[in-house]
Amino acid sequence: MKMQGEGDVCSIKRIGSMHTQTAMKKILVVDDEPHILELICYNLEKQGYHAICLQDGLAAWTRFEKEVFDMVLLDIMMPGMDGLTLCRKIRDKGSVPIMMISAKIEEFDKVLALELGADDYMTKPFSVRELMARVKSILRRSESQMLEKPGDTFRFKEFTLIPSEHKFLKGDQEIPLTLMEYQIMELLLKNPGKVMSRDIMTEYIWGTDFYGDTRTIDVHIRHLREKMEEDASNPRFIHAVRGVGYKLQEK
Repeated sequence: MKMQGEGDVCSIKRIGSMHTQTAMKKILVVDDEPHILELICYNLEKQGYHAICLQDGLAAWTRFEKEVFDMVLLDIMMPGMDGLTLCRKIRDKGSVPIMMISAKIEEFDKVLALELGADDYMTKPFSVRELMARVKSILRRSESQMLEKPGDTFRFKEFTLIPSEHKFLKGDQEIPLTLMEYQIMELLLKNPGKVMSRDIMTEYIWGTDFYGDTRTIDVHIRHLREKMEEDASNPRFIHAVRGVGYKLQEK
């Protein structure tokens, strides 16, 4: 792989013809392991995405501030700026989907990444097929949110979801949500009082090609409660149904 410039930008030659659906999708990939970076970027380009590949967290943040990306893939352990810090800074700036890819397999690291705003988490070593499926699914869901028809609005008690504006409100106050939090809230608001299993929720978010752990949903639910509820430890609206999933219902 040829490295260019101070920011260690990886130049990957496009493979084959570009797919019309993904040709305009620009993905920022940040990982300090050259072979992992090359593997990810090669396969993204092969699928028709435009991959911007960097080995340094600080260089990635500088690049992110100057350009618009459709998705970001981040390692945790990186020089310049670690992936968790970069994840938080990117999330503070907007709702672009973020996937963490790391060799750190401890549950604490996964939970922390999701709490900081990551939408998904994969551990190394990973299946390239699974990675591409998750990227495709997340981008598809992100794009569908932008294509919602004006006028589609969902309400429950003091909460309002406005898909055409990608907004979630509590009264008149907007509550910022990540892509996954937004999709979970959308599903619950469309089905008030009904139990949504983890399998239904993961299929709604990632599609039928989801390979990961459905317990990821629990972390997103916890984060939603912290944003919505007066007391997240004693929720009034989002309730767990033991061994099944969750439902939206006033206590």
